[in-house]
Amino acid sequence: MTAPTRLRAEHLREAMGLAVREPRLSWTPPVATAGQTAYRITADNGWDTGRIASGESSGITYGGPALDSRSRFEWRVRTWNISAHGTETASDWSRPMSVELGLLQPSDWTAQWIGPGEESVNPPGKRPGYALTRTFTLPAAPDRARAYATAHGIYELFINGRRVGDQQLTPGSTSYNTTLQVQAYDVTALLTAGPNTIRAVLTDGWYRGNFGYTRDADMYGTYTAFLAQLELESGAGRQVIGTDASWLVSATEVISADLMAGQRVDFRVDDAGSAPSAGRAPGVRAAVVRPGSFGALTGPLAPPTRVTAELAPVSITRLPNGHQVVDFGQNIHGWVRLAALGGPGETVTLEYGEALGPDGDVTRDHLRPHDFRVPGAFLDAGQVDTVTASGAAGEVFEPRHTTHGFQYVSVQGLAADLHPGDITACLVRTDLERIGSFHCSDERLNKLHKIVEWSFLGNSCEVPTDCPQREKAGWTGDWQLFVPTAAYLYDVTGFTRKWLRDVRADQWDNGVVANISPSPGPAITSAEFMGFTNGSSGWGDAIVMVPWETYLATGDASILAENWEAMQRWLGFVRTTAATQRHAGRAAASPVPAAHEKFLWDTGFHFGEWMEPDGPGPDLFAARTADNGIVATAYYRHTTDLMARIARVLGLADEAADLAELSDAIRDAWATEYLDGTGRVTVASQANCVRALAFQLVGPEHRATVTAQLVELIRDAGTHLGTGFLATPYLLPVLADNGQPGLACELLMQDSEPSWLAMVDRGATTVWELWNGIDAGGAPHQSLNHYSKGAVISFLHRYTAGLRQAPGSAGWNRVIIEPRPGAGITSAATSHHGPHGLIAVAWTLTTGDSGPDGLTDDGVLTLTADIPSGTTAEVLLPGKPTVVVGPGHHTFPAATGGDTAHPELMRSTL
Repeated sequence: MTAPTRLRAEHLREAMGLAVREPRLSWTPPVATAGQTAYRITADNGWDTGRIASGESSGITYGGPALDSRSRFEWRVRTWNISAHGTETASDWSRPMSVELGLLQPSDWTAQWIGPGEESVNPPGKRPGYALTRTFTLPAAPDRARAYATAHGIYELFINGRRVGDQQLTPGSTSYNTTLQVQAYDVTALLTAGPNTIRAVLTDGWYRGNFGYTRDADMYGTYTAFLAQLELESGAGRQVIGTDASWLVSATEVISADLMAGQRVDFRVDDAGSAPSAGRAPGVRAAVVRPGSFGALTGPLAPPTRVTAELAPVSITRLPNGHQVVDFGQNIHGWVRLAALGGPGETVTLEYGEALGPDGDVTRDHLRPHDFRVPGAFLDAGQVDTVTASGAAGEVFEPRHTTHGFQYVSVQGLAADLHPGDITACLVRTDLERIGSFHCSDERLNKLHKIVEWSFLGNSCEVPTDCPQREKAGWTGDWQLFVPTAAYLYDVTGFTRKWLRDVRADQWDNGVVANISPSPGPAITSAEFMGFTNGSSGWGDAIVMVPWETYLATGDASILAENWEAMQRWLGFVRTTAATQRHAGRAAASPVPAAHEKFLWDTGFHFGEWMEPDGPGPDLFAARTADNGIVATAYYRHTTDLMARIARVLGLADEAADLAELSDAIRDAWATEYLDGTGRVTVASQANCVRALAFQLVGPEHRATVTAQLVELIRDAGTHLGTGFLATPYLLPVLADNGQPGLACELLMQDSEPSWLAMVDRGATTVWELWNGIDAGGAPHQSLNHYSKGAVISFLHRYTAGLRQAPGSAGWNRVIIEPRPGAGITSAATSHHGPHGLIAVAWTLTTGDSGPDGLTDDGVLTLTADIPSGTTAEVLLPGKPTVVVGPGHHTFPAATGGDTAHPELMRSTL
């Protein structure tokens, strides 16, 4: 027997600088066991649980000596497990995991907030970086040293010229007015006897730089600031060196840095990390002590942001204009590292983009956002870096104070030819652990899966963003659509908890959930020019849908509890709006409202289905008065239904009953208003029919009618999808679960626009915002890296390969395995590493004749399944009785004739 693995504290692999006094611990049980019966945890601080009779392996609360600021312990676990034959055996001890707390109280800080004291502030996008430096002398190297640092802006920390840690874009993106992360570093090895220099490079970042589609700046403040505390321990005690007025400020090589515009560097003014001398070097001055809060400081909830991959060029092309276009073969988020610079004083410009123009050079025109204050005008797309060389040997340019979304880089002003080793693309994202996989016999579907994965990786830097170039914004609607897919492929638990903390902080007093988090808070978002767009159905509902999906993925009900109040406030806003307001068009048609209308949410701004193929273009201002009740009321019903389930999980029986009753009333109101006498949806669209089925808005007596209407609409569109932003993830599952698996496969395999495979065939390496992101003529349109449409790959996991959670399961302790062969696919495999271990499913089909729906009628399907400890699987195969199996490796043969599917929706929320 092996030992427990994947030890975690607060869902983190690295638990450094936590702000939790009683961290929750978890592990994966040993493989090749049927179930855990007991565990024992020991720690080097004296904590020993003894043998605890329990099958739980997650959410175990630390119970050792009281923890305080700077507390550290190393823990390990062993378990007792039952074998397949019923024998109990003790495991080996796991490898240890370190947990260390940061500074928990404001009183722990003796350091002061400091800044550069700018006499004048340049316009946004043109502001320089500053160095803040302190030199000190140590009689001997410390036995133990920690650095705690954060900033209003982005900082990099150096000690004696060496960069501290490998985290990027610190302190990260949060709603700074309420939450500011502090990074804790072990810097023992960087300090020596004698003089030592600590240096920080500080730039605007999210704090005061340009941000988002509207390029707002100074969102959290007009001045940058830095806070750091170096704590050295030795036999003589603890020595603390903190930021204060004794630190010196000097210029850096960073002439300007902005997350949207780009970064400009001039190595001729690089101080190489040396300590400046006040009065001796130009521009060196004392730092200014700034007012700053210590109450908002906290530790990490999510893994850090890092460079997680490096890509070499696949081609370098010299154009007639002298530009060298570098193609990395993959659209990513990050920056490049350039080792070939010009001669002394020569400037090289790097223009980043996702596509090439007719001249073969990088184009950014499709990424330019509208200037809403000047109708018909557009803002600059940004994404341009420059570097001026000093001529020093080994000079390398890596712009770590900006980020870009790109596949191509146009290198301009460099006379020498670039070689592949001269330039490297760096993928920058939150360092999420991979836990899911998929592969099948159809290479185009494998390519589709790959581009969806890359699209998520490019939009997982600090927060779940909509796109990594034009906006970089944490849109609520995008994450609520994609989180089930992301949670299958990656461990996004801490990542999502961190983001939800910002969503709660950004919620308005009236319960409205802001469209984007992090944001500068209700006072700003409610008053800004486009503030009226907040509070839309499908976007605000993320405060309910995202925690629910995260709970289902992990089994951790605390995620529901910590968001319950925010859910109630959101529902309160929706319920009050529905009950007290009535759309003007409905009121004009009938001055006296019908009884059911108090359950219709038909007023206020809504994005609606958004971006339906061949539909009207978005008009945000017209949407303020449009009647989107058919969409909004559907989400009102869905949210109340989910909240009833959540209340039951939290043990709130009375609230659960009230919410279930309300949800039923909303469903009945929707059906009364939007179904005709025959059961057809009156506002006929694919999206509305999909929602009617997915959200259980129609009763059993009308499901066949609405399904037939949906099929008719799809066929009328030439067997093309017609759903937009909100309904697309539900389309194929709804068809498969309502007797149309063949049509679901037809849409999946459709390769003319609009379709997923049209993207694949036109060379996409990430998912496009529009179905015609690259049109038939090769021209780009809008963002080429928007993951929301990629939620379709959950269909591949849960239907094609056939692995899904069972109804009522959370944390993957009960699963259903039901392959749904189709579309000519002859093999498929998927895996997911859940809380109990790795679940793997694979099947192959023998050669057989293919029926009209793409299903093989007379072949033999051979299924293999690996089930981890503490997990049961219900196996459903054509022509075979249901089989329930436990942990172990299993093989099943089955004939494939007929459709004996057991409907379960792809989205476990439904």
